[in-house]
Amino acid sequence: MKLQSTTGVLVKIAGLVTAAAALAFAIPGSQSASATHRSEDFDDRIQENARALFNEGKRTFRYDTFGDEDFWGGRLRLHEAFAGADRGGVGPGVSPKTALSVGLKVDVEALPRTLVKSLEKGQVNLDDPGTTLALLRLNAVLGVRGFFGRSDRLTSVGIQCALCHSTVDDSFAPGFGRRLDGWANRDLNVGAIVALAPDLSFFTDLLGVDDATVRSVLNSWGPGKFDAELALDGKPFRPDGKTAATLIPPAFGLAGVNLHTWTGWGSVTHWNAFVANLEMHGKGTFYDPRLEDAAKFPVAAANGFGNVRNDEDLITPKLGALHFYQLAIPAPRAPRGSFDRIAAARGADLFSGKADCARCHVPPLYTEPGWNLHTAAEIGIDDFQALRSPDERYRTAPLKGLWSHAKGGFYHDGRFPTLAEVVDHYNGHFGLGLTPAEKVDLVEFLKSL
Repeated sequence: MKLQSTTGVLVKIAGLVTAAAALAFAIPGSQSASATHRSEDFDDRIQENARALFNEGKRTFRYDTFGDEDFWGGRLRLHEAFAGADRGGVGPGVSPKTALSVGLKVDVEALPRTLVKSLEKGQVNLDDPGTTLALLRLNAVLGVRGFFGRSDRLTSVGIQCALCHSTVDDSFAPGFGRRLDGWANRDLNVGAIVALAPDLSFFTDLLGVDDATVRSVLNSWGPGKFDAELALDGKPFRPDGKTAATLIPPAFGLAGVNLHTWTGWGSVTHWNAFVANLEMHGKGTFYDPRLEDAAKFPVAAANGFGNVRNDEDLITPKLGALHFYQLAIPAPRAPRGSFDRIAAARGADLFSGKADCARCHVPPLYTEPGWNLHTAAEIGIDDFQALRSPDERYRTAPLKGLWSHAKGGFYHDGRFPTLAEVVDHYNGHFGLGLTPAEKVDLVEFLKSL
Protein backbone atom coordinates (compact mmCIF):
# COMPACT_ATOMS: atom_id res chain seq x y z
CA MET A 1 0.00 0.00 0.00
CA LYS A 2 2.78 2.40 0.85
CA LEU A 3 4.58 1.71 -2.43
CA GLN A 4 1.38 2.18 -4.41
CA SER A 5 0.67 5.47 -2.62
CA THR A 6 4.17 6.84 -3.40
CA THR A 7 3.87 5.81 -7.01
CA GLY A 8 0.55 7.60 -7.26
CA VAL A 9 2.07 10.80 -5.93
CA LEU A 10 4.92 10.59 -8.45
CA VAL A 11 2.44 10.11 -11.27
CA LYS A 12 0.47 13.18 -10.17
CA ILE A 13 3.69 15.29 -9.97
CA ALA A 14 4.71 14.14 -13.45
CA GLY A 15 1.29 15.14 -14.71
CA LEU A 16 1.61 18.61 -13.23
CA VAL A 17 5.06 19.10 -14.78
CA THR A 18 3.75 18.02 -18.17
CA ALA A 19 0.80 20.39 -17.87
CA ALA A 20 3.07 23.28 -16.89
CA ALA A 21 5.32 22.61 -19.86
CA ALA A 22 2.31 22.46 -22.18
CA LEU A 23 1.05 25.76 -20.78
CA ALA A 24 4.44 27.38 -21.39
CA PHE A 25 4.43 26.28 -25.00
CA ALA A 26 0.81 27.43 -25.36
CA ILE A 27 1.93 31.01 -24.61
CA PRO A 28 4.19 31.87 -27.56
CA GLY A 29 7.69 33.05 -26.58
CA SER A 30 6.89 33.33 -22.85
CA GLN A 31 9.75 31.18 -21.56
CA SER A 32 12.39 32.16 -24.11
CA ALA A 33 11.57 35.87 -23.83
CA SER A 34 11.95 35.79 -20.06
CA ALA A 35 15.26 33.92 -20.23
CA THR A 36 16.55 36.27 -22.93
CA HIS A 37 15.58 39.29 -20.86
CA ARG A 38 17.41 37.94 -17.82
CA SER A 39 20.47 37.17 -19.96
CA GLU A 40 20.56 40.63 -21.50
CA ASP A 41 19.98 42.19 -18.10
CA PHE A 42 22.95 40.33 -16.61
CA ASP A 43 25.14 41.07 -19.65
CA ASP A 44 24.48 44.77 -19.01
CA ARG A 45 25.46 44.33 -15.37
CA ILE A 46 28.69 42.63 -16.41
CA GLN A 47 29.56 45.50 -18.73
CA GLU A 48 28.72 48.08 -16.07
CA ASN A 49 30.84 46.19 -13.57
CA ALA A 50 33.74 46.04 -16.03
CA ARG A 51 33.59 49.80 -16.64
CA ALA A 52 33.40 50.52 -12.93
CA LEU A 53 36.32 48.21 -12.11
CA PHE A 54 38.41 49.66 -14.92
CA ASN A 55 37.86 53.26 -13.83
CA GLU A 56 38.38 52.51 -10.16
CA GLY A 57 41.50 50.47 -10.90
CA LYS A 58 42.97 53.24 -13.04
CA ARG A 59 42.44 55.77 -10.24
CA THR A 60 44.04 53.41 -7.75
CA PHE A 61 47.02 52.66 -10.00
CA ARG A 62 47.66 56.30 -10.78
CA TYR A 63 46.76 58.17 -7.62
CA ASP A 64 46.30 55.99 -4.52
CA THR A 65 48.95 56.06 -1.80
CA PHE A 66 47.20 53.53 0.45
CA GLY A 67 48.09 55.80 3.36
CA ASP A 68 51.84 55.35 2.81
CA GLU A 69 52.47 59.08 3.33
CA ASP A 70 52.70 58.25 7.04
CA PHE A 71 55.84 56.29 6.20
CA TRP A 72 57.51 58.34 3.45
CA GLY A 73 56.67 61.68 5.01
CA GLY A 74 55.93 60.88 8.63
CA ARG A 75 58.75 58.39 9.23
CA LEU A 76 61.42 59.08 6.60
CA ARG A 77 60.60 62.82 6.25
CA LEU A 78 61.23 62.61 2.51
CA HIS A 79 59.07 65.67 1.93
CA GLU A 80 61.63 67.80 3.75
CA ALA A 81 64.25 66.87 1.17
CA PHE A 82 61.85 67.82 -1.63
CA ALA A 83 61.03 71.19 -0.05
CA GLY A 84 64.54 72.26 0.92
CA ALA A 85 65.67 74.43 3.81
CA ASP A 86 64.23 77.62 2.30
CA ARG A 87 60.72 76.13 2.46
CA GLY A 88 60.76 74.47 5.86
CA GLY A 89 62.68 71.36 4.88
CA VAL A 90 66.33 70.39 4.73
CA GLY A 91 69.12 70.74 2.21
CA PRO A 92 68.92 72.41 -1.19
CA GLY A 93 65.55 70.93 -2.13
CA VAL A 94 64.65 69.00 -5.28
CA SER A 95 64.38 71.11 -8.40
CA PRO A 96 62.61 69.85 -11.53
CA LYS A 97 66.00 69.29 -13.16
CA THR A 98 67.09 67.17 -10.21
CA ALA A 99 63.78 65.30 -10.23
CA LEU A 100 64.12 64.56 -13.94
CA SER A 101 67.72 63.44 -13.45
CA VAL A 102 66.57 60.68 -11.08
CA GLY A 103 63.85 59.59 -13.48
CA LEU A 104 60.74 61.27 -12.11
CA LYS A 105 58.23 62.10 -14.86
CA VAL A 106 55.68 64.88 -15.37
CA ASP A 107 52.16 64.34 -16.70
CA VAL A 108 51.76 67.25 -19.10
CA GLU A 109 48.01 66.67 -19.27
CA ALA A 110 47.75 67.60 -15.58
CA LEU A 111 49.23 71.05 -16.24
CA PRO A 112 47.15 74.18 -16.86
CA ARG A 113 47.46 75.56 -20.38
CA THR A 114 49.05 78.75 -19.07
CA LEU A 115 51.82 76.75 -17.41
CA VAL A 116 52.37 74.70 -20.57
CA LYS A 117 52.77 77.91 -22.58
CA SER A 118 55.20 79.29 -20.01
CA LEU A 119 57.24 76.10 -20.21
CA GLU A 120 57.29 76.33 -24.00
CA LYS A 121 58.63 79.87 -23.78
CA GLY A 122 61.29 78.90 -21.21
CA GLN A 123 59.69 81.14 -18.61
CA VAL A 124 59.59 78.50 -15.85
CA ASN A 125 62.62 78.10 -13.58
CA LEU A 126 63.45 74.40 -13.63
CA ASP A 127 66.30 74.95 -11.16
CA ASP A 128 63.90 76.10 -8.42
CA PRO A 129 62.57 73.51 -5.91
CA GLY A 130 59.52 75.75 -5.63
CA THR A 131 58.60 74.70 -9.16
CA THR A 132 58.70 71.07 -8.08
CA LEU A 133 56.30 71.88 -5.25
CA ALA A 134 54.01 73.60 -7.73
CA LEU A 135 54.01 70.44 -9.87
CA LEU A 136 53.21 68.35 -6.81
CA ARG A 137 50.25 70.63 -5.99
CA LEU A 138 48.94 69.94 -9.49
CA ASN A 139 49.34 66.19 -8.95
CA ALA A 140 51.49 66.17 -12.08
CA VAL A 141 54.51 64.15 -10.87
CA LEU A 142 53.92 60.52 -11.78
CA GLY A 143 53.78 58.29 -8.73
CA VAL A 144 54.35 61.00 -6.11
CA ARG A 145 51.67 62.84 -4.20
CA GLY A 146 52.36 65.93 -2.14
CA PHE A 147 50.35 66.82 0.94
CA PHE A 148 50.15 70.50 1.79
CA GLY A 149 49.17 72.28 4.99
CA ARG A 150 48.86 75.87 6.04
CA SER A 151 50.64 78.52 3.99
CA ASP A 152 50.91 75.92 1.21
CA ARG A 153 53.74 74.20 3.05
CA LEU A 154 54.59 70.64 1.99
CA THR A 155 53.81 68.48 5.04
CA SER A 156 54.24 64.95 3.60
CA VAL A 157 54.64 62.88 0.45
CA GLY A 158 53.29 59.49 -0.55
CA ILE A 159 54.03 57.21 -3.48
CA GLN A 160 51.76 55.39 -5.92
CA CYS A 161 51.97 52.32 -8.19
CA ALA A 162 52.67 54.63 -11.12
CA LEU A 163 56.02 55.65 -9.64
CA CYS A 164 57.77 52.53 -10.95
CA HIS A 165 55.28 51.19 -13.46
CA SER A 166 54.46 54.23 -15.56
CA THR A 167 56.39 56.66 -17.68
CA VAL A 168 55.53 59.37 -20.22
CA ASP A 169 55.84 59.55 -24.00
CA ASP A 170 58.13 62.63 -23.92
CA SER A 171 55.71 64.31 -26.32
CA PHE A 172 56.29 67.74 -24.77
CA ALA A 173 59.92 67.46 -23.68
CA PRO A 174 62.18 64.77 -22.18
CA GLY A 175 60.42 63.66 -18.99
CA PHE A 176 57.26 65.65 -19.85
CA GLY A 177 54.43 63.98 -21.73
CA ARG A 178 51.31 61.83 -21.61
CA ARG A 179 51.13 58.90 -19.24
CA LEU A 180 52.06 55.41 -20.36
CA ASP A 181 50.62 53.18 -17.66
CA GLY A 182 52.21 49.78 -17.20
CA TRP A 183 55.53 50.73 -18.78
CA ALA A 184 58.62 50.09 -16.68
CA ASN A 185 60.30 53.36 -15.73
CA ARG A 186 63.88 52.36 -16.47
CA ASP A 187 65.05 55.94 -15.82
CA LEU A 188 63.81 55.91 -12.24
CA ASN A 189 66.55 55.80 -9.63
CA VAL A 190 64.49 54.58 -6.68
CA GLY A 191 67.50 54.13 -4.41
CA ALA A 192 68.80 57.65 -4.99
CA ILE A 193 65.36 59.10 -4.27
CA VAL A 194 64.95 57.16 -1.02
CA ALA A 195 68.51 58.10 -0.02
CA LEU A 196 67.44 61.77 -0.05
CA ALA A 197 65.32 61.14 3.06
CA PRO A 198 66.68 62.82 6.21
CA ASP A 199 65.70 59.90 8.47
CA LEU A 200 66.55 56.34 7.41
CA SER A 201 66.40 54.91 10.92
CA PHE A 202 63.61 52.54 9.83
CA PHE A 203 66.09 50.77 7.55
CA THR A 204 69.06 50.97 9.92
CA ASP A 205 66.97 49.39 12.68
CA LEU A 206 65.47 46.81 10.33
CA LEU A 207 68.78 45.71 8.82
CA GLY A 208 71.02 46.31 11.82
CA VAL A 209 73.48 48.58 9.99
CA ASP A 210 74.45 52.25 10.20
CA ASP A 211 73.04 55.16 8.21
CA ALA A 212 76.02 55.41 5.87
CA THR A 213 75.70 51.74 4.91
CA VAL A 214 72.02 52.09 4.11
CA ARG A 215 72.65 55.13 1.90
CA SER A 216 75.51 53.35 0.16
CA VAL A 217 73.31 50.35 -0.61
CA LEU A 218 70.47 52.52 -1.89
CA ASN A 219 72.79 54.48 -4.14
CA SER A 220 74.25 51.26 -5.55
CA TRP A 221 70.97 50.27 -7.22
CA GLY A 222 71.17 52.67 -10.14
CA PRO A 223 68.47 53.66 -12.65
CA GLY A 224 65.63 51.28 -13.33
CA LYS A 225 66.38 48.92 -10.46
CA PHE A 226 64.81 48.09 -7.11
CA ASP A 227 65.54 45.44 -4.48
CA ALA A 228 62.19 44.14 -3.19
CA GLU A 229 63.86 41.37 -1.16
CA LEU A 230 66.33 43.52 0.79
CA ALA A 231 63.82 44.04 3.62
CA LEU A 232 63.14 40.29 3.66
CA ASP A 233 66.58 38.66 3.64
CA GLY A 234 68.98 41.57 4.24
CA LYS A 235 71.19 40.70 1.25
CA PRO A 236 72.24 43.93 -0.47
CA PHE A 237 74.83 42.49 -2.84
CA ARG A 238 75.42 39.46 -5.02
CA PRO A 239 78.42 37.20 -4.30
CA ASP A 240 80.28 38.96 -7.13
CA GLY A 241 79.84 42.31 -5.37
CA LYS A 242 77.21 43.69 -7.75
CA THR A 243 73.94 45.09 -6.46
CA ALA A 244 71.21 42.59 -5.59
CA ALA A 245 68.60 44.96 -7.03
CA THR A 246 66.68 43.81 -10.10
CA LEU A 247 65.21 45.66 -13.05
CA ILE A 248 61.74 47.19 -12.72
CA PRO A 249 59.50 44.94 -14.86
CA PRO A 250 56.64 46.19 -17.03
CA ALA A 251 53.08 45.83 -15.74
CA PHE A 252 51.41 45.48 -19.13
CA GLY A 253 50.40 42.43 -21.15
CA LEU A 254 49.71 40.38 -18.01
CA ALA A 255 46.27 39.01 -18.93
CA GLY A 256 46.56 35.23 -19.01
CA VAL A 257 49.99 35.27 -17.37
CA ASN A 258 50.14 33.18 -14.21
CA LEU A 259 53.08 34.20 -12.05
CA HIS A 260 54.30 37.78 -11.74
CA THR A 261 57.82 39.18 -11.11
CA TRP A 262 61.16 37.76 -12.17
CA THR A 263 61.10 34.91 -9.67
CA GLY A 264 57.40 34.16 -9.62
CA TRP A 265 56.38 35.03 -6.08
CA GLY A 266 52.72 34.78 -6.99
CA SER A 267 49.96 36.17 -9.15
CA VAL A 268 49.62 39.82 -10.13
CA THR A 269 47.25 40.52 -7.26
CA HIS A 270 49.53 38.72 -4.75
CA TRP A 271 52.35 41.01 -5.76
CA ASN A 272 50.10 44.06 -5.58
CA ALA A 273 49.28 43.23 -1.97
CA PHE A 274 52.94 42.44 -1.23
CA VAL A 275 54.21 45.72 -2.66
CA ALA A 276 51.44 47.93 -1.30
CA ASN A 277 52.00 46.63 2.23
CA LEU A 278 55.69 45.77 2.47
CA GLU A 279 57.39 48.02 -0.09
CA MET A 280 55.17 51.09 -0.37
CA HIS A 281 54.36 50.76 3.34
CA GLY A 282 50.68 51.39 2.91
CA LYS A 283 48.09 50.38 5.49
CA GLY A 284 46.46 47.07 4.74
CA THR A 285 46.42 43.33 5.26
CA PHE A 286 48.95 40.89 3.87
CA TYR A 287 49.37 37.20 4.55
CA ASP A 288 52.14 34.99 3.19
CA PRO A 289 53.38 32.40 5.72
CA ARG A 290 56.35 31.61 3.48
CA LEU A 291 57.93 34.76 4.94
CA GLU A 292 58.01 33.08 8.34
CA ASP A 293 60.96 30.97 7.15
CA ALA A 294 63.71 32.50 9.30
CA ALA A 295 66.46 30.71 7.40
CA LYS A 296 65.47 32.12 4.02
CA PHE A 297 63.85 35.39 5.12
CA PRO A 298 65.43 36.32 8.47
CA VAL A 299 64.43 40.01 8.38
CA ALA A 300 60.85 39.31 7.32
CA ALA A 301 60.42 36.54 9.89
CA ALA A 302 61.81 38.67 12.73
CA ASN A 303 59.45 41.52 11.89
CA GLY A 304 56.25 39.60 11.18
CA PHE A 305 56.05 40.58 7.51
CA GLY A 306 54.25 37.33 6.67
CA ASN A 307 51.15 38.42 8.58
CA VAL A 308 50.49 42.17 8.40
CA ARG A 309 47.33 43.65 9.88
CA ASN A 310 46.15 47.24 10.16
CA ASP A 311 43.05 48.45 11.97
CA GLU A 312 42.22 50.57 8.93
CA ASP A 313 42.73 48.53 5.76
CA LEU A 314 43.29 50.94 2.87
CA ILE A 315 44.61 48.31 0.47
CA THR A 316 42.50 45.14 0.38
CA PRO A 317 39.26 46.79 -0.86
CA LYS A 318 41.15 48.17 -3.86
CA LEU A 319 43.00 45.04 -4.98
CA GLY A 320 40.20 43.71 -7.20
CA ALA A 321 39.82 46.83 -9.31
CA LEU A 322 43.58 47.38 -9.42
CA HIS A 323 44.05 43.83 -10.71
CA PHE A 324 41.34 44.32 -13.33
CA TYR A 325 42.91 47.53 -14.64
CA GLN A 326 46.39 46.04 -14.86
CA LEU A 327 45.12 43.04 -16.80
CA ALA A 328 43.46 45.46 -19.23
CA ILE A 329 46.74 47.21 -20.10
CA PRO A 330 47.98 45.78 -23.41
CA ALA A 331 51.61 45.43 -24.37
CA PRO A 332 52.57 48.31 -26.69
CA ARG A 333 53.04 47.58 -30.36
CA ALA A 334 56.50 47.98 -31.83
CA PRO A 335 56.82 51.34 -33.62
CA ARG A 336 56.70 51.28 -37.39
CA GLY A 337 60.20 51.11 -38.85
CA SER A 338 61.77 49.84 -35.62
CA PHE A 339 62.46 46.37 -37.05
CA ASP A 340 63.00 44.63 -40.37
CA ARG A 341 59.67 43.00 -41.27
CA ILE A 342 61.09 40.50 -43.74
CA ALA A 343 63.80 39.39 -41.32
CA ALA A 344 61.23 39.25 -38.50
CA ALA A 345 59.08 36.89 -40.56
CA ARG A 346 62.03 34.54 -40.94
CA GLY A 347 62.73 34.97 -37.23
CA ALA A 348 59.16 33.91 -36.41
CA ASP A 349 59.77 30.60 -38.16
CA LEU A 350 63.00 30.14 -36.22
CA PHE A 351 61.26 31.04 -32.94
CA SER A 352 58.81 28.17 -33.32
CA GLY A 353 61.18 25.89 -35.21
CA LYS A 354 64.95 25.53 -35.05
CA ALA A 355 65.48 27.83 -32.05
CA ASP A 356 62.57 26.18 -30.16
CA CYS A 357 61.88 29.39 -28.19
CA ALA A 358 58.14 28.71 -28.33
CA ARG A 359 58.54 25.66 -26.11
CA CYS A 360 58.61 27.99 -23.11
CA HIS A 361 57.52 31.32 -24.61
CA VAL A 362 54.24 29.92 -25.90
CA PRO A 363 52.44 32.28 -28.33
CA PRO A 364 50.43 34.41 -27.94
CA LEU A 365 51.19 34.74 -24.21
CA TYR A 366 54.90 34.22 -24.83
CA THR A 367 55.19 32.48 -21.48
CA GLU A 368 53.94 29.07 -20.38
CA PRO A 369 50.26 28.65 -19.53
CA GLY A 370 50.40 27.29 -15.99
CA TRP A 371 53.35 27.20 -13.61
CA ASN A 372 55.84 29.18 -15.65
CA LEU A 373 59.00 28.73 -13.60
CA HIS A 374 62.41 27.16 -14.33
CA THR A 375 65.54 26.42 -12.32
CA ALA A 376 68.68 28.44 -12.90
CA ALA A 377 70.36 25.36 -14.36
CA GLU A 378 67.62 24.99 -16.95
CA ILE A 379 68.23 28.47 -18.33
CA GLY A 380 71.98 28.45 -17.79
CA ILE A 381 72.55 31.21 -15.24
CA ASP A 382 73.40 31.51 -11.54
CA ASP A 383 70.72 30.95 -8.91
CA PHE A 384 71.38 33.92 -6.58
CA GLN A 385 68.16 35.78 -7.27
CA ALA A 386 66.12 32.60 -7.60
CA LEU A 387 67.18 31.47 -4.13
CA ARG A 388 65.77 34.70 -2.70
CA SER A 389 62.26 33.57 -3.68
CA PRO A 390 60.02 30.84 -2.20
CA ASP A 391 60.16 28.52 -5.22
CA GLU A 392 63.83 29.19 -6.01
CA ARG A 393 63.19 29.50 -9.75
CA TYR A 394 63.02 32.07 -12.51
CA ARG A 395 59.84 32.96 -14.35
CA THR A 396 59.52 32.64 -18.11
CA ALA A 397 59.08 36.33 -18.81
CA PRO A 398 56.38 37.34 -21.34
CA LEU A 399 58.03 38.82 -24.42
CA LYS A 400 55.47 41.26 -25.81
CA GLY A 401 56.66 44.85 -25.74
CA LEU A 402 60.33 43.94 -25.21
CA TRP A 403 61.36 46.96 -27.23
CA SER A 404 59.80 49.32 -24.65
CA HIS A 405 62.01 48.19 -21.78
CA ALA A 406 65.33 47.49 -23.45
CA LYS A 407 67.06 50.21 -21.42
CA GLY A 408 69.04 48.57 -18.64
CA GLY A 409 69.40 45.25 -20.43
CA PHE A 410 67.60 41.93 -20.31
CA TYR A 411 66.96 39.22 -17.72
CA HIS A 412 66.13 40.13 -14.15
CA ASP A 413 69.36 42.01 -13.54
CA GLY A 414 70.15 43.31 -17.01
CA ARG A 415 73.12 40.98 -17.41
CA PHE A 416 72.61 40.84 -21.17
CA PRO A 417 72.75 44.39 -22.56
CA THR A 418 71.19 43.47 -25.90
CA LEU A 419 68.78 40.95 -27.41
CA ALA A 420 71.65 39.68 -29.56
CA GLU A 421 73.48 38.65 -26.39
CA VAL A 422 70.35 36.89 -25.10
CA VAL A 423 70.16 34.90 -28.34
CA ASP A 424 73.89 34.11 -28.14
CA HIS A 425 73.41 32.82 -24.60
CA TYR A 426 70.64 30.41 -25.52
CA ASN A 427 72.37 29.37 -28.72
CA GLY A 428 75.34 28.26 -26.66
CA HIS A 429 73.43 26.86 -23.69
CA PHE A 430 71.11 24.70 -25.76
CA GLY A 431 73.47 24.05 -28.66
CA LEU A 432 70.99 25.38 -31.20
CA GLY A 433 73.50 25.81 -34.00
CA LEU A 434 72.07 29.12 -35.20
CA THR A 435 73.99 30.86 -37.95
CA PRO A 436 74.90 34.56 -37.63
CA ALA A 437 72.14 35.43 -40.11
CA GLU A 438 69.58 33.36 -38.19
CA LYS A 439 70.50 35.12 -34.97
CA VAL A 440 69.86 38.47 -36.63
CA ASP A 441 66.47 37.28 -37.90
CA LEU A 442 65.49 36.02 -34.45
CA VAL A 443 66.41 39.36 -32.88
CA GLU A 444 64.29 41.20 -35.44
CA PHE A 445 61.33 38.99 -34.54
CA LEU A 446 61.80 39.70 -30.82
CA LYS A 447 61.89 43.42 -31.59
CA SER A 448 58.61 43.10 -33.45
CA LEU A 449 56.61 41.66 -30.55
